[in-house]
Amino acid sequence: MRSGSLYTGYLKSVGLAVVAISCVALTTFGVSSADEGDDSTGVRTVPKAVCGANDHPETGLQGQVPAALRAAGFKGFNCNLELIGQVRGDGANWQTAEFRDEERVCAYHGTSFSTVNRTQLGVPVADITNPRAPTVSGYLTTTSMLDPWESLKVNERRQLLGADNGHNGGGGPEVDIYDVSGDCRYPQLLDGTGVPGQTVAVGQTSSTGVPQVIGHEGSWAPDGMTYYGGDLRNAQYYAVDTTDPTHPTLITTWKPGIANVHGLSISDDGNRGYFVSLGFTTPAALTDPTQPATNGLLIYDLSQIQARMPNPQVRLISQLLWKDGSVAQHTIPVKIDGHPYLIFVDEGGSGGGTSAAQQAAACAAGLPPFPLARIIDIGDETKPKIVSRLALEIHNPANCAKVQPDLVGLSIFTYGSHYCSVDNKHHATTLACGYFNSGIRVFDIRNPHRPREIAYYNPAGETTVSPGSNHVIANNFVPGGPDWCSAQTHLHISEHHGREATLWTTCQDNGLLMLKFENGAWPFPDSSTPPGEQN
Repeated sequence: MRSGSLYTGYLKSVGLAVVAISCVALTTFGVSSADEGDDSTGVRTVPKAVCGANDHPETGLQGQVPAALRAAGFKGFNCNLELIGQVRGDGANWQTAEFRDEERVCAYHGTSFSTVNRTQLGVPVADITNPRAPTVSGYLTTTSMLDPWESLKVNERRQLLGADNGHNGGGGPEVDIYDVSGDCRYPQLLDGTGVPGQTVAVGQTSSTGVPQVIGHEGSWAPDGMTYYGGDLRNAQYYAVDTTDPTHPTLITTWKPGIANVHGLSISDDGNRGYFVSLGFTTPAALTDPTQPATNGLLIYDLSQIQARMPNPQVRLISQLLWKDGSVAQHTIPVKIDGHPYLIFVDEGGSGGGTSAAQQAAACAAGLPPFPLARIIDIGDETKPKIVSRLALEIHNPANCAKVQPDLVGLSIFTYGSHYCSVDNKHHATTLACGYFNSGIRVFDIRNPHRPREIAYYNPAGETTVSPGSNHVIANNFVPGGPDWCSAQTHLHISEHHGREATLWTTCQDNGLLMLKFENGAWPFPDSSTPPGEQN
């Protein structure tokens, strides 16, 4: 299919953008005295969640859907999370966003640009105030909203919903901005045009020598005055001035020059950017210390952009690169017990985008075959340090022979991570992540050096693909097989209902899912869920 060829091409192209660099802080999966492994491979997996009597826990390894269950039609697993509401609709794809005010909670999520068998194109808007009865109130169908890919984000402070034109991983220069301050069920379009000055054809360069910005990823600065984007086609990041959201204008672009670009997050004051270097490591380089890593974290000084200085320059403060993951996805700056950390999530395993050959290379090197999330100490932003990795049992290379039969015929996005979020960025106690075939996983991160799993939900496989999902990429949809749970999750504690705790997200064929925590697994006494995107 067209979507498959485009995305497979993207995976190949980003791997070619790797160039050598010097003075790199290089990390591997080898562990230090502060991060000791639990077996001979040096891989410490997070402790398993303890499930309730009425749950349906995993029958194999932590995170695994065994081949026999896939063949029979996967019925789903749950542990301390119960499904209480759902809107399948046309399905979903890569990203979700949420807006909360005193009266209601609204959910937004992306769908594929494909028009085949669709009942309604665009971003569904759902009222999820009552989590047991989520109701779609309408659809956003401007250019960027037809497929925002990974850029759909809410800015709580200015009450704006924004997205760039992702269009199957590489659209155009459009940035669509909506006002959600009145009634979040009915967002009002403020701008739906291309970024001024970016009118050249896709793949060409303007008279100024700057390539046209092309949508894929994106995120707001917390003050809502700047929207940042990641343009994979041109391997560049860009900043858009949204001071006047009806007339966004391009501020600047820059290229990291290490590998490619992807997701990002911005500090509360807007002066720091936590960007990613989307890199790959060839099988031969996995165990060759002379070959530099290209995948990991880039911390930038964005103060000149934040201050709106003429011709602003972006300065690299530090970088932390590793070989035990690839296809870097996104970051979340958080504070845990008052100390600054960064949640970092990869989209590819140690060998690459999780094809069978790449998995085999990672396993042979004694590295995780699938991507995972990690926690990085940024107390000294010039010397960021990994303090833990959220590895499940399926990530342990010692278990490669047990999980590889599950994935025969599948090429990408199998057991790996994609998006995570926290309960409260300023006092994080809990991390919730989508792990594709491994479902939604929730972790206690109050001790960032020793995270532990507290709950999971892996929905039953659908027998028919949802027309708005991207699960068909490279023929990866298998009827009855596990879904792709690839979007951001949203945690919520209702103070009006005895601290009832819920979580909502989307999985691509199951659509929007409303989940309730059971068995006292969460919240913790000090957990809180203030309004605003927690990613």
